Amino acid sequence: MKTFGLIGYPLKQSFSQKFFSEKFESEGMEARYLNFPITSIDEFNGLLKHHPYLAGLNVTIPYKELVIPYLDEINEVAKAIGAVNVIKFKHINNKTHLIGYNTDTIGFINSIKPLLKASHTKALILGTGGAAKSVAYSLKKLGITYRFVSRNPTEPSQVSYANLTSEILDTYHIIVNTSPIGMYPNIDEYPDIPYQHLSPDHLLYDVVYNPELTKFLELGAKQGATIKNGLEMLYIQAEESWKIWNSEN
Repeated sequence: MKTFGLIGYPLKQSFSQKFFSEKFESEGMEARYLNFPITSIDEFNGLLKHHPYLAGLNVTIPYKELVIPYLDEINEVAKAIGAVNVIKFKHINNKTHLIGYNTDTIGFINSIKPLLKASHTKALILGTGGAAKSVAYSLKKLGITYRFVSRNPTEPSQVSYANLTSEILDTYHIIVNTSPIGMYPNIDEYPDIPYQHLSPDHLLYDVVYNPELTKFLELGAKQGATIKNGLEMLYIQAEESWKIWNSEN
């Protein structure tokens, strides 16, 4: 049976498995979608050997960057970002050729674009991992300047959570959480930013979708900020994954 799946760790709650399983059933397809909670990227090659019928994979935290050396090729967008969330299995001369893509970008752009106002010219990105890189690439495409917020800044362009001032928040009206903070089951956790300095001019976007209202978004809404979670982004990127897996190229 044609098999698709998701690699990451942990995979307590999987939108993708439910989404694709329902898609296969509704379209009468003989296919399945499995979760592969591998504890190390070193397990990747073994996974491929144990599942020779794999036709495509999604990639989530913490392997969006770590999986790249295991691929035969990555497309230009994924290369520019430095992170992969979709792997296409292409069979060439009886060999499996793995190609990496990034669909997080189109998911993020299409879901945040309707909320953007003229004042939304600068953004803070909470986190520095693979999802953060996708968001940064997307913001650049939208003409929005950005700055990374990290617990341990490694370069001058980054700022620590401790150094987020009211002056910074008065300038950066978009705040995107790309970290897993606040994700189920740790629903009482939230990024350590000075929420008291937020206003109705701010737009808070959380790539986390479970719970739908994270503490990050809840605290922003209390200050009058516009809020949005990552569920629509996830739906869009999932559909884009499906197009990639079924394309002839």
